[in-house]
This record gives sequence, C-alpha cells and structure tokens, in this order.
Amino acid sequence: MSASLSRLGAAAQDYERIGISPDAVAVWEDGARTDGGPGTYEWWYFDAHLDDGAKLVVVFFTKHFTDIGKPLAPMIRIDLDLPDGTTHHKTAEFTPADFTASTERCAVRVGPNSFSGDLHTYKIIATIEDVSVQVSLTGEVPAWRPGTGHLYFGADDEHEFNWLPAVPQGKVDVTYRVAGVSAGATGVGYHDHNWGNAPMNSLVHHWYWARGQAGPYTVVASYVTAERKYGYAELPIFLLAENGRIVADDAGKVAFEELGAYTDTATGKPVANVTRYTYADGDDRYVVTFTRHRDLTVDRMIDQIPGVKKVAAKLTRFDGAYLRFTGELRVEHLRAGHVVASHLDSAIWELMYLGRTRT
Repeated sequence: MSASLSRLGAAAQDYERIGISPDAVAVWEDGARTDGGPGTYEWWYFDAHLDDGAKLVVVFFTKHFTDIGKPLAPMIRIDLDLPDGTTHHKTAEFTPADFTASTERCAVRVGPNSFSGDLHTYKIIATIEDVSVQVSLTGEVPAWRPGTGHLYFGADDEHEFNWLPAVPQGKVDVTYRVAGVSAGATGVGYHDHNWGNAPMNSLVHHWYWARGQAGPYTVVASYVTAERKYGYAELPIFLLAENGRIVADDAGKVAFEELGAYTDTATGKPVANVTRYTYADGDDRYVVTFTRHRDLTVDRMIDQIPGVKKVAAKLTRFDGAYLRFTGELRVEHLRAGHVVASHLDSAIWELMYLGRTRT
C-alpha cells in the first residue's frame, strides 16, 4: 500500500467537511467528538512541570485506546512525580453511568472527577486512591491544530487519528495531595485532546511527541510514523510560538533527526537519546533539540492488558511500549547561518511505540 494513503487533512474540502475554520479553533472542538461507542476512542490530556520540581499528568479516557471495540468504559489516569524522586502512577476504571461529556465545550465528568474549560481557562479535579489533584490552567498560547488536526489513513480517508492542542502552553496552579499530605505549586502546563475511529496500532507504528518552553519560545512537536501497510509514511507536526505568537507551524518545512540511538532493555524498543526538529524558512532556521536525561515512565503495554486479552495479544506478538522522558530542551534561532537567539530549559516528551520493532 502506498505511503500516500496516509495524510494530514489540510485541504479546503477537509475543513468544509468537518465544519471548522482554517483560521480559528472553536470552543466546541474541545467537546466530545465521539459517542464513546464501539470502534471509537477519545481522551483529554493535561501535563505540567511545576516550580517545586514535581511533574503531573492527568488523562480522562472514554476507554483504553488498545481496546476500542468495547462500548464506553471510562477511566482516568494520574501520574505524579514528586520533587523527592518518588512517583505515583494511578489508574481507575468507572461505569458508563459515571461518564458525561458535552459536545459544546470541554466538560467531562468521570465519577467525582471533572475536566472542563473553554480553550483558555480549565479546571481539573481528580482523585485515585490516596492521590488527588486540583488544577487551574490558563492559556498563554492560543489554541492551535496542525491543519484540521485530522490524520487520515486509507484510500477513502476512512480511518482517523485526530489531535487538538487546546492549550499549547499555559500557566498552572496545582494543589496535589498524597497520603494525606498536601502541597501547592505553580508552573507551566499543556492540554490536548485526541480521538479516532480505528485501533491506533493499526494506523501508527510509532511516534515521538514533545512539548516544552525555553525563554520566550513554546514548542509542541511530533513525528508520526505510519504502520507498514501505509508505507511507514512520516507525518511531522510542529508548532513554535515566541512570546505567545505562533512563528512557525508549516510541517512541510520541518526536518527530523534521531541521534544517539540505544535499545531500551525493558521494552526492546529503539530509542533516540536526542531528537531534533529543524524548521527552515528562507534565511530563518529554528533548531529545537530534546536531550534525554532520564526516564519517567517505561511501560510494556501488554502488562496493562487484562485476562484473556493479554493471551490474545501475546499470540499476535503485540509488543507495544510507552516511554516518557525528561531532559533538556534547547531552542536556537539562526538567521543567515548566524545564531541570533539560544534558550535552554527542561522538558517532557514521549515515545509511543505501537508497532512491532523494526529491524
């Protein structure tokens, strides 16, 4: 199958078919885009680096994305890495009756937990066992999407993987509580929204996804590699904002590099110690480099699959993996070959490896 059978929807007819504008994101776009039924998945994601050194991820799911054939099966996840180095990774499952989501705006409820906002201001409240968080997020970079935000796969665009960075960067105020001990911190946060109508591992072989802030720059970048039947097509996604204004977001101008490759011993996946995005636009060139310092998460996905489904996954040789890293982000702006700005800060990024390891 030709690699041309996977594409980012960015043509005029794509916007018209979906009913969205190429110039602005509407509040309803962060509302529910699926009904949660069989053959669909959807999630609302948030992460933050806090000034006290903590790192937080909160996700609300309509179901686990590895099992989209089932009906609505809501769940939430909290990943909290504390300043002292201890980590808490929690998930909780709920019944369909525990779930509601508006189609008019982001207003999601899963049991007593809620995730709501309007593309600028968000509130998140979540508790799993002895870990609870309360989040206020205020956008500093406007809501954005790459093209329509729809990645299409197949001769008739019949399969979709969709992505909306509703808050590419924002200020956060967080109160987190672990085993009865509370702490409050401010920091930098991010929120995006994903949904689709086909198993992700049938469309995507793997992706790198990253976001961060360095000096006046905000970066959201991803490099998606389609599955074998789509020719391992490579689909870059890139956003660079300076002082809250988008200065670079044309994916056709991005080159991607993986440097310092090694094989992760726990998952068997090839991992780049350094990932670099270079955006060339006339005399201007932006070089965005992520350098791994340590792993925050290393998961074999099969370990998260329950019961007989795990047996079936083993029989099909499913070996998906998820790795999340923290390290250094460097953003350089060059003009006519000369460095005119260079900024350095910490960042979080991930490798989602859904396909079989390529040799």
